[in-house]
Amino acid sequence: MRFRFIWYVSLAVLMTGCGNHETNVESGNRDGILHFGNASEPQGLDPHVVTGIVEHRVMKSLFEGLLSLDPNDLSVIPGAAETWSISEDGLIYTFNLHKNGRWSNGDPVLASDFVWSWWRSLQPALGNQYVFMLFPVKNAERYFNQEVTDFEEVGVKALDDYTLQVELTNPTPYFLQLMDHYSTWPVHRPTIEKFGKPDESYTQWTRPGNLVGNGAFVLTEWKLNRYVAVERNEFYWDTENVKLNGIKYYPTENRTTEERMFRAGQLHFTYETAIDRVPYYRENSPELLQISPYMGSYLYRLNTTLPQLSDVRVRKALAMTIDRQLLIDTVLNGLFTPSYAITPPGLLGYYPPKLFSYDPEQARKLMAEAGYPNGEGFPVTELQYNTDEQHRKVAITIQQMWKKELNIDVTLQNRDWKVYLDNEATGNFEISRGGWIADYVDPNSFLDMWIDDSGLNRTGWSDERYDDLILQQAPTAVDAEARYEIFYEAETLMMESMPFIPIYTYASHHFRDPAVKGAPPNVRDEFNFNYIYLDPTTPPEKYN
Repeated sequence: MRFRFIWYVSLAVLMTGCGNHETNVESGNRDGILHFGNASEPQGLDPHVVTGIVEHRVMKSLFEGLLSLDPNDLSVIPGAAETWSISEDGLIYTFNLHKNGRWSNGDPVLASDFVWSWWRSLQPALGNQYVFMLFPVKNAERYFNQEVTDFEEVGVKALDDYTLQVELTNPTPYFLQLMDHYSTWPVHRPTIEKFGKPDESYTQWTRPGNLVGNGAFVLTEWKLNRYVAVERNEFYWDTENVKLNGIKYYPTENRTTEERMFRAGQLHFTYETAIDRVPYYRENSPELLQISPYMGSYLYRLNTTLPQLSDVRVRKALAMTIDRQLLIDTVLNGLFTPSYAITPPGLLGYYPPKLFSYDPEQARKLMAEAGYPNGEGFPVTELQYNTDEQHRKVAITIQQMWKKELNIDVTLQNRDWKVYLDNEATGNFEISRGGWIADYVDPNSFLDMWIDDSGLNRTGWSDERYDDLILQQAPTAVDAEARYEIFYEAETLMMESMPFIPIYTYASHHFRDPAVKGAPPNVRDEFNFNYIYLDPTTPPEKYN
């Protein structure tokens, strides 16, 4: 609480005490420093350990995978690899690294760095919750499960200093996209080993002055609850084409405060909008709004190991008493669309099942069958959410809906980002606010997180048939149509079990200063900071 108090006092001084001095936006436009709202204090900056968007956006500037993504259409483009090729059977990928690739300390980036980093990523003791991203690689899953003990049998090899060969178990349509995901990024072995064991998480190697990355920027400051700062990496292979000189990421948990910072010229770009202010901006300053379709789902995880949530009838009743359209229209200013499954409809032509709708009468029948007529005997249950005004408003509305329709009492608990994540990871919750943004453009990105071994499932639910469909059947499907049929069967099975409650499909929504260029909206709300620049000739925006 003390740190947050200091943060708000500092913000007040920042916004009211600057007099006629330059704002962050004005000085940033001149000096090439992007001021970026980033929601929360990062949990960490180890790409093989963390899982959040907050962390991803900082790490995206510090590290680079074999491939990157074009911010316009999300097509794969060169990253650490200059060129690549795929065998006719779709099983062998060969990546040719830039020979001028360098770590931020000047060391060359070699193919062996990727081999060692993937070895580290697959160490069970590390606790990599995204480890399944590497499972398409031959024997990677078997190595992780210790069914294979010799890493030489895993399908990743350095053919020479600058040539990496990867062999897959089955053709994987989205594999190239995975090369831009942080779980596949390289880390600097000497630095990791200097500050701890390779399979040890949250050591000091990610602190300013210690962190060695291969991205376009290098970490220079990390001021707790104030900002994380990065500056241009002079050793980066394409540094002459990187236009920003630096980025400051601010932990802007409170959307109202973040919007005030934006109006005061302290931010170029906000993590999200303050939804209550969207109508005003639509009418008065639409050029400052960036709203776009987004491959993301908002949901509530259910701890299915708890007595009151172990009955699928209860879980279905909770899902059926949320009036999603009313919630969106009255609380969320119409920004989003109702969701009844995990996968957004129409993603690459795939449409998920819809097995339920808003039906309070049927929900009450299910609760009675489960032994809780009119809510009698149902224990007070806690819903946790991470600090965010939007999450709070959604939680209050759903709490009221459950009380009105089911006569059950749900308490709300606001927790900071790190505690919230720890509670989910350890199962120390009853109902937990969740969200999922696609890591790559494919329905599988929404479905493989619910397998039994996934560290991202966090519900206590598992099903052998589901695991088989996602891990064995879908990868061997003869074509896209057959693959989508398998996905549909798997998602139907999961939604019949309801380990989570889908609530709505996101749209990305930001306040954006007109000086920010090279950051087009896309369906992953993905930022490639190598392409972003600030136009110093753009007149400073005057806000009402």
